Amino acid sequence: MKVGFHGQSCVTVVSKKGHKILIDPFIEGNPLSDLDVDTVTCDFIIITHGHNDHVGDAEAIAKRTGALIISTVEIANYFNARGLKTHGMQPGGGYTFEFGYLKLTPAIHGSTLETPEGAIPLGLAIGLIIHEEGKTIYHAGDTALFSDMKLIGEEFPIDLAFLPIGDNYTMGPKDAAKAAQLLQAKKVVPMHYNTFPLIKQNPEDFTKRLASEQGVILQPGESIKI
Repeated sequence: MKVGFHGQSCVTVVSKKGHKILIDPFIEGNPLSDLDVDTVTCDFIIITHGHNDHVGDAEAIAKRTGALIISTVEIANYFNARGLKTHGMQPGGGYTFEFGYLKLTPAIHGSTLETPEGAIPLGLAIGLIIHEEGKTIYHAGDTALFSDMKLIGEEFPIDLAFLPIGDNYTMGPKDAAKAAQLLQAKKVVPMHYNTFPLIKQNPEDFTKRLASEQGVILQPGESIKI
């Protein structure tokens, strides 16, 4: 699989079969994004929770590309009511899609979408596991550190994990390093930092806490293969 980072928590995954997945497509208004809402392509969009910097441009991209939106039932229902194709799930549930097996994991965080009509609560926040042909990616979404991350790592040995390090709203570098230890991921990429002043971090403060060669800092637009 080829996995790219695009600022904040936006990640792209190209499966071995060629399916393109776009996770948390916050592009417009994201000063770190290298993507263009009008040209980015994808077959699937996965949304970890309802905050605007994660829902991002999902609606516009799905309308243009016909991508299937996958998220919690509440978020899926919200987009289904807006005429888009969706697949609703819940934490702990798994499903085999064309790109491989997807399982939603817990995350400790809020999930409310701010709209011109007011705030809309959209269920629980989630992380996610993508597993295809012996390779596993973990995207934690926005979350605090929690001890059951150890169980996540035990179910599927994780080749690549994306963990938030911005602090204030999520784990900071210290807690994220503990999360990496619990997960026992082979490679760990920091995300959700430096997009706004409140989450400004030096990613090396995170990677220096990890095992040798475990941490990988990706700049927006860079990718890694697993």
